[in-house]
Amino acid sequence: MAALKYLESQRVAQPDLADWYTSFADLYERKLWHQLTLKLEQFVALTVFQAGDALIQLYHNFISDFETKINLLKLAHFAVIVSRQYTEKEVAISYLEEVIEKFRATGQRRVAEPILYVKMQIAALHLQGGEQKECKKLLEEGKSTLDGMTDVDPSVHASYHWVSSQYHKSRQEFAEFYKSALMYLAYTSVESLSEPFKLDLAFDLSLAALLGDNIYNFGELLAHPIVKSLLGTSVQWLYYILQAFNTGDLARYEELCQEYRAALTEQPALVENETKLLEKINILCLMEIIFSRPSEERTIPLSVIAEQTRLSIEDVESLLMKSLSVHLVEGVIDQVDGTVHVSWVQPRVLGIPQITALRDRLDNWLQKVHTTLLAVEAETPDLVAS
Repeated sequence: MAALKYLESQRVAQPDLADWYTSFADLYERKLWHQLTLKLEQFVALTVFQAGDALIQLYHNFISDFETKINLLKLAHFAVIVSRQYTEKEVAISYLEEVIEKFRATGQRRVAEPILYVKMQIAALHLQGGEQKECKKLLEEGKSTLDGMTDVDPSVHASYHWVSSQYHKSRQEFAEFYKSALMYLAYTSVESLSEPFKLDLAFDLSLAALLGDNIYNFGELLAHPIVKSLLGTSVQWLYYILQAFNTGDLARYEELCQEYRAALTEQPALVENETKLLEKINILCLMEIIFSRPSEERTIPLSVIAEQTRLSIEDVESLLMKSLSVHLVEGVIDQVDGTVHVSWVQPRVLGIPQITALRDRLDNWLQKVHTTLLAVEAETPDLVAS
């Protein structure tokens, strides 16, 4: 058979991989398709196959012989890996479209998943070629398909959200990129990602969090292990800035800007949005002021906010109006008394220091409740006697 002849030729040509090809031949002859699939997954991940056209040859001379006998989503995974070895975008897309037609021809019930997975790779290829409209169309179709599916494999979700994030990145839509990239990470094991990939993604996510409109919660990103990839590198300053924003620490932010001024000036997006960044950390400083106060002390003098944000009273009022308009806080500004009464502040993912502060406040509350209980118990006999 052609497939076995190909394996034999590769066993002779590549003695160091002979055991792999012998194992493939054995599993193929015994028709153990599942075990063969698992073996192939390990094989295609080998470093030796990441360049050249070895995987293209493997697919056309071996995998294609039994491709409809294995799990179709696994076949989609193989097809996407193979497509990356084509040097011409059009050829890769043509190959992937042929694979999709093979999926449809099987008539299997769960064919939508592998088709969507492969389509996302086609969308990625269009995006790499600068064809944003074609990519957007496939993303819209993909979202519609995903919304109509249940029990979807995580790899399919991850492929959709990854391409979506890269589409928004190409358009410098920071907030949309941030949301899509976090969704990608929700369906992806961080351990499966290479260190360079994690560093690049952590850097992009951090910039997007700082620059994205209406992103005022940094706790979720700081709690994710991928952001630790910044530490010990030339861009670890970005991690420190995220921490400063998360706690609304304006003084710390200004210190970091001075300490890492050279690195900051190398990021045009940060330089262009310097005013926007200052407004954002002032809003986060305001939220931290509110959060740190007991619930019975939510009427805050504007002068207190002005002192901590280093703004004038007029600018504090503008800051409060901005915070109210984007629903970060709810309350009423009293310009006559020069105060603001806050009735609600947007919930946030808390860091360890903030959780510690919250615990201390709960301990104080419990102590007050206990003191009140003792006072009531002490007065009870007198009440009964009267």
